[in-house]
Amino acid sequence: MKTIMETRSVPDYFGSMVFDDRQMRSRLSSKVYASLRKTIDEGKKIDSMVAESVAQAMKEWALEKGATHFTHWFQPLTGVTAEKHDSFIAPSPDGSVIMEFSGKELIQGEPDASSFPTGGIRATFEARGYTAWDPTSYAFIKDKVLCIPTAFCSYGGEALDKKTPLLRSMEALNRQALRILRLFGNTSAKNVRTSVGPEQEYFLITKEMFDQRPDLRFTGRTLYGAKSPKGQEMDDHYFGVIKPRVQEFMNDLNEELWKLGILVKTEHNEVSPAQHELAPIYSTTNIATDQNQLTMEIMQKVAARHGLVCLLHEKPFAGVNGSGKHNNWSMSTDKGVNLLSPGDTPYENAQFLLFLCAVIKAVDDYQDLLRLSVATAGNDHRLGANEAPPAIISVFLGDELSAILDAIEHDKPYNGTEKKIMKLGVDVLPAFPRDTTDRNRTSPFAFTGNKFEFRSLGSSNSIACANIMLNAAVAESLEHYADKLESAEDFEKTLHEMIRQTISDHKRILFNGNGYDDAWVKEATEVRGLSNYRTTPDCMPHLLDEKNVEMLLKHKVFSKAELESRCEIMLENYCKQVRIEANTMIDMALRQILPAIECYADKLSKTVSDKLAISEGLACSYEKTVISRLSVLADQIYDRSMELEKAILKLSDAEDIIGESAMIRDTLLSKMGELRASADEAETIVSSECWPFPSYGDMLFSVR
Repeated sequence: MKTIMETRSVPDYFGSMVFDDRQMRSRLSSKVYASLRKTIDEGKKIDSMVAESVAQAMKEWALEKGATHFTHWFQPLTGVTAEKHDSFIAPSPDGSVIMEFSGKELIQGEPDASSFPTGGIRATFEARGYTAWDPTSYAFIKDKVLCIPTAFCSYGGEALDKKTPLLRSMEALNRQALRILRLFGNTSAKNVRTSVGPEQEYFLITKEMFDQRPDLRFTGRTLYGAKSPKGQEMDDHYFGVIKPRVQEFMNDLNEELWKLGILVKTEHNEVSPAQHELAPIYSTTNIATDQNQLTMEIMQKVAARHGLVCLLHEKPFAGVNGSGKHNNWSMSTDKGVNLLSPGDTPYENAQFLLFLCAVIKAVDDYQDLLRLSVATAGNDHRLGANEAPPAIISVFLGDELSAILDAIEHDKPYNGTEKKIMKLGVDVLPAFPRDTTDRNRTSPFAFTGNKFEFRSLGSSNSIACANIMLNAAVAESLEHYADKLESAEDFEKTLHEMIRQTISDHKRILFNGNGYDDAWVKEATEVRGLSNYRTTPDCMPHLLDEKNVEMLLKHKVFSKAELESRCEIMLENYCKQVRIEANTMIDMALRQILPAIECYADKLSKTVSDKLAISEGLACSYEKTVISRLSVLADQIYDRSMELEKAILKLSDAEDIIGESAMIRDTLLSKMGELRASADEAETIVSSECWPFPSYGDMLFSVR
């Protein structure tokens, strides 16, 4: 029998669990609705009476949907979301209960802030923190709980979350972009918003196999694992037929996300076996950030229903591609005009060229901020590993835009290129125009028609961090342009010279070639002077460089204390993650891998004894050779485990978190690699019935 949901069309249930504009318009008075829309659209302060009316309407809607609790849903600096549930019930004099929810409860909450990362902003005993309603992101119901998207701050007002700086960065860009639009005669636009479409990559494996891997349970990635006989060499998984069990998961996932108003549109198999991708339609950056956090949570819940586990780590398996998250970013007015759309004649579109140059200048001036915005222990395994954009930040524009900028820089005419018609040699197939810009999968920051694709994010990253830095850096470029143009005696001449000068000053960041090529690394660093921060310890301290602090403070995206705390927190997270991985490796080696080797060696020894008992003349060369090699590997695994343990203890000698992260980068990671190499070789020798973990082949090809 079909469920009720299955008998309804998608438009019937899309957004059914969201208190969206449809609900607000139908449940609020016209006066209250108009006031709330003014808050959402123009950033006006919300009136307390309006908040009270919204709270009552929201409560009634939530109760109709079966909700029993509400929560202020926020994004602390842990990388995941947080929530504390309060029920709607209140006591009644007759012993029963009534359901209550006030405007005050909607606007402000008070979760205990003592156990969230603060980076030294607050002492542990200073526990008070506040959540504040973000009316620009719709409330929703999840697991019978009304979730109210909120910002999170300390008792002293410092931001302890990712939403607050994101909203600040959006407002900074809005202020400067409006100044530019006014200079071009646009007086109707009320705001400029950045929008994002984050493509999400992930792996699916069976729950049964996940449960047998302590490394996956504790760290999200396999710390051991010999290469499978077959991986991604045949390119047969990419865009291949989706397997029935995976399709069932995707169907269920789509339904859950659509109910939450999340505009997921595209799904397909990715390059690696067991790897897949989901992509949504663009949303305002703040909403897209909330929805991507929700998407990752729902993916894992839905996978569990299907006996699967969704792996969001950037590199869950060595030897095959890891998972990223492509941050497709653009700017648009409230009238729907995309400011990064070239139009049919980009060479003549001065407004587009100025906004394009603003992004180019921002990426070059603040390449370090963009790199550190995606820095995590997990993402360090991807960047620059010939499967993801390199750690060197560069911008891809394609042939047409590159030719246009070259013509402007050198004050020479641009002849333009007509779109070529693709003819496929079969009459029944339609001819179609070829895009003037190709795709470049090796570029970390690529222009793709009317947006930029920032490809360096890791799959488990919150997209907030990257967009905070991108918004702020572009706001800085736009402010620089607006200051010059507003005081210019000759607007057209100043505009042309400013665009030309930007191209000349920042063309070093433009690169249309192969970012995986070793020659590019040499050219980028030695000739162009671009930064190449390969690891989190390399890049994160640059958050506190004078130019970065000055810019982020000027646009009121962060305070100095907030920046210092984030540098501390990000490095602490890096150190804690790698420590957990190292300790997990030791535990698995001593308690499971070495006993497995001993078990198999004992079996082989018994085989030798049995054979010799039958005939003393047998050589038993295979068994003896394997026993000898396993003995060597067992000694290596034990010795390297002890060396790794000593290296972990040595970390306590570091003077500060920067020193500890550097010790991990320079010493601990190499010792982890040495231990893994010995264990992985042992896996190729020990029989599968003795080896304690599912193999790569088992995990990558188990879901049918």
